[in-house]
Amino acid sequence: MPMSSLTHRTIASALVLAAAILPIAGADVVRLIDGREIAAPILKETSEAIWLDLGHDVVRVPRDRVESITRDEVDLDAGASADTPALFRTATSLPERTPTDLSKRFGGAVVLVSTPSGLGSGFIIHPDGYVVTNAHVIQGETNITCTVYEQGELQFRRRPIEDVEIVAINNHVDLALLKMKHPDDDPFPIVFLEGDDAVDPGQSVFAIGNPLGLERSLSQGVVANAQRSFEGLAYIQTTAEINPGNSGGPLFNLRGEVVGVTNMGIPFGEGLGFAIPVRYVRDFLRNREAFAYDKSNPNSGYTYESAPPRLEFGTPPVLKDSK
Repeated sequence: MPMSSLTHRTIASALVLAAAILPIAGADVVRLIDGREIAAPILKETSEAIWLDLGHDVVRVPRDRVESITRDEVDLDAGASADTPALFRTATSLPERTPTDLSKRFGGAVVLVSTPSGLGSGFIIHPDGYVVTNAHVIQGETNITCTVYEQGELQFRRRPIEDVEIVAINNHVDLALLKMKHPDDDPFPIVFLEGDDAVDPGQSVFAIGNPLGLERSLSQGVVANAQRSFEGLAYIQTTAEINPGNSGGPLFNLRGEVVGVTNMGIPFGEGLGFAIPVRYVRDFLRNREAFAYDKSNPNSGYTYESAPPRLEFGTPPVLKDSK
């Protein structure tokens, strides 16, 4: 065996032993199939491997060598930053994890939005019950029910909430803000909005929603295009399956941050889903008073209509050079 390979394996073994012996505050515990345990924060994980932070080095552990993982409960509020006037929160230093783990952690903040004319999805951004969804999900309706999914001993429990009001609607970017009241006045679980618009083609993402009424469905894919233009707006194109009922639901990155709001798919097109970038959501929430809903005037707020068709062609007289 070459000396460099032997040395590398010896150092790696020493690191594993050190991690197994020394307790690390705020650490996850990874138990290997040979009985050894590594206590260290998980930096990133995929279906193939896990990366552990030993402080002075990072160790990659193949998934087929892992027997179990005991996760340290991360204090999400510790790294959270609240944009109080805008209602939403962002977070820093969240580790990358698998969609399976992230859906357990943040899935309780995804809701089913139903009206007499149909259903869609939404997600909670504030403990007081503020929900973001698509404008077209509630278009023309005021009788709205949000179903939340509370974690029980074995599975989530459905809890319909009918005390829901419309706060703001922006039809131009297809966003709406709702507010629901908890029957017991308890705080709602929330999701974090991604804060720096770091979305790149090839990046792994996943959506949680209610396609065709199939509650709490998860679809996974990648970002196919981060700046797909439609009618003057940019959308995130993703290979994650987006179907009717997904509208208004969150598109997550692998840190559990919302990077977009799913709002449309191409009929008969496989792997062609689209989401509203989260920067539009942040702007909508910060300027929601401009789009405030007035039940006595359904046309309140700003509505952008299409420009009238051109009736005459050629250079307008006002643009011609005078002689």
